[in-house]
Amino acid sequence: MTSSAAICNAIRWLSIIGIGEDGVDGLSPLARRLIADARLVVGGARHLDLARSLISGEYLVWPTRLHQAFDQIAARCGEPVVVLASGDPFNYGVGKQLAGRFLPEEMLCLPQPSAFSLAAARMGWPLQDTTQVSLHGRALEGVIRHLTPGARILALCWDGTTPAKLAALLTARGMGGSRLTVLEAMGGPHERVRSALANAFDLQDINALTTVAIEVVAETAAPVISLAPGLADDLFEHDGQLTKRDIRAVTVAALAPRPGELLWDVGLGAGSVAIEWLLRHASLRAIGIESRQDRAARAVRNALALGAPDLKIVVGTAPASLADLDAPDAAFIGGGISDEGVFEAVWARLKPGGRLVANAVSIEGEARLASLFRAHGGELVRLAVSHATRVGTMHGFRPAMTVTQWRVNKP
Repeated sequence: MTSSAAICNAIRWLSIIGIGEDGVDGLSPLARRLIADARLVVGGARHLDLARSLISGEYLVWPTRLHQAFDQIAARCGEPVVVLASGDPFNYGVGKQLAGRFLPEEMLCLPQPSAFSLAAARMGWPLQDTTQVSLHGRALEGVIRHLTPGARILALCWDGTTPAKLAALLTARGMGGSRLTVLEAMGGPHERVRSALANAFDLQDINALTTVAIEVVAETAAPVISLAPGLADDLFEHDGQLTKRDIRAVTVAALAPRPGELLWDVGLGAGSVAIEWLLRHASLRAIGIESRQDRAARAVRNALALGAPDLKIVVGTAPASLADLDAPDAAFIGGGISDEGVFEAVWARLKPGGRLVANAVSIEGEARLASLFRAHGGELVRLAVSHATRVGTMHGFRPAMTVTQWRVNKP
């Protein structure tokens, strides 16, 4: 964290005030006084207009690059400064970015009800029983992982076109019977609540400041993303370079994802392991390294289709492409374990206590894993899976290629 505490010792000089569509009428006496006394008030144009009657000092509309405004805020350290934000600034708001620049001791936050809270109140939904998603500045496909039968989802919209795009996405995925309730400009004089089914969505002239409540209804054959690893292979587009379902489930379990961690998937292929890692928790991150452009593009399509749009892909070869990446908490080497320098580069960058999992199907790859096992310890496991297939008029088990898996924790 870079803090303005380095240049002054002022306490609570930076006030972050949530403001709703009801403007100054919804503010507490303390919030009104802080705005009136501020030497500088920062916010979006809409926020500044809502508070215009109280502002007596300078004001600044957020620039395209937020850090430029942060620099101006830091330069006023010790003076009363106010940042205006929608609703609860620490719920998908600017509070997170401000907390990365300034110390908690410097800030006073006065939140208003968030859009999620207002939407839940309008719908009569217990907030703790809903899924809350922001599509503001984020890929629409991020909602896919949450589309399960009976789910109640509250989604912050990017603009007035988002509800129709959500309706089209739901319909395309066999969930056209889902109901979308569009809640516009909640808490203000222009509030409006309208509903439509996804497959008959015809709402027009939707306010840019909108939250959508989704009640998911899915057809029997609709693709639903499971909470467990091991998605069906046919959900992935691939050219054969795919860690198959049963092995993938074991691999993700061995990687043992924990909230907030970063995975390197070296030899990304179709992206199945990295995607399943990301689906375990919204805070997880993954970087895939893939030497072939066509496979990297295919992994992007898979990530979007399965609700993991945050997968970052580096097109290049290991170990050369690893140097500038953030250090991983876990690493999977699904291809190239026998290539010179790949393991050594990954192992050197892996954080202490991090987990590394490598799979091999060739004799040469297995020999390499055995050598690494002798040098570094861990577990060496042979995974054999057989599937029942038709044999004439009957059925028998046909074995898949045996996979040797090495799992090791870095000291």
